[in-house]
Amino acid sequence: MRTWVMLGLLVLAMGVGLSVVQASNPADLNNDGVVDMLDVAIVCEGWLWTVLDPYALAFIPGGTFEMGDSFGEGPDGERPVHTVTLDSFYIGKYEVTDQQYCDFLNSAESQGLITVISDVVCKAGFGTSYRYCDTSASNSYSQIAYDGSVFSVGTKDGRSMVNDPVVMVSWYGAVAYCNWRSEQEGKQVCYDLSTWNCDFAKKGYRLATEAEWECAARGGLSGKRFPWGDTINHSYANYQGNGSAYTYDTSPYTTLTYHQTWNDGIYPYTSPVDSFAANGFGLHDMAGNVTEWCNDWYSSLYYSSNSHTNPTGPSSGTSRILRGGGWGHDAYRCRTARRDGNVPGYRNYIVGFRVVLPAE
Repeated sequence: MRTWVMLGLLVLAMGVGLSVVQASNPADLNNDGVVDMLDVAIVCEGWLWTVLDPYALAFIPGGTFEMGDSFGEGPDGERPVHTVTLDSFYIGKYEVTDQQYCDFLNSAESQGLITVISDVVCKAGFGTSYRYCDTSASNSYSQIAYDGSVFSVGTKDGRSMVNDPVVMVSWYGAVAYCNWRSEQEGKQVCYDLSTWNCDFAKKGYRLATEAEWECAARGGLSGKRFPWGDTINHSYANYQGNGSAYTYDTSPYTTLTYHQTWNDGIYPYTSPVDSFAANGFGLHDMAGNVTEWCNDWYSSLYYSSNSHTNPTGPSSGTSRILRGGGWGHDAYRCRTARRDGNVPGYRNYIVGFRVVLPAE
């Protein structure tokens, strides 16, 4: 967690201390001829709500919601629309950042839980069977560097990537992070890293079930295409706009166009996790930026065969669920109902994750 001392930052920026100065001093924000606590308050009022706490969680109240594609636009696996009942839970307001994941790696290495093989981070003692993530030496799309003893976050085109979502991370690497974070906060560990099963009775961090993810992404809205409504453009999310392809993509582009703010010519075109407005539950990037691992195994028959009360998905499978679309996806793949999946060892420059914590 970060501790932000607003007064200290203000004083350092002024370089003058809290003293009487000329009214023309730009630090004299209320123009009373004195740089004092009133000016501090003005700065704090403007800055306080823009400070990023990447560990922040949002509370999702228990109840029912309508899950699935109510527009009939996607494949059969997104239907039928059905009512799902969930218990209350917490979910990360943001996708897990490069810095957060880097902190995990440094701690895990000090405990002998991971090893680096050919510049790829793997679960210790199992060779390359369980690859957690790439470093920048194994894949340039990774923003995490390793010098042989310390993991650190790099820069891209001169921009710090500490608050961008981690990419090139597998499902295995995501759940290992969940266990580590539980341990750091004295909570119960949910995953058995020998079987990779999740104990849903435990009250620690884990990945969202597919139903939890969709409920949270909808932000309290029902039957909408995206977390905020029925249309999308680059003011809402970091994705590939193409206004000529879908009527609900209101971007002005006639070909697939990356977000112009974050397209610096160097993959990945991710954005800091607080770059876009939150949905109704206070969650950012539930569409776009990176697509997110969920806990469930993927099945195209999931909606017609699963329990509709706190569903946890199929008991087995070959692919784990990915949700939310990313910076390289078009509007269709950013729809809230969109379902994707891949093998749990899959690592890609458009894939990340966020965490869930069950309510006590």
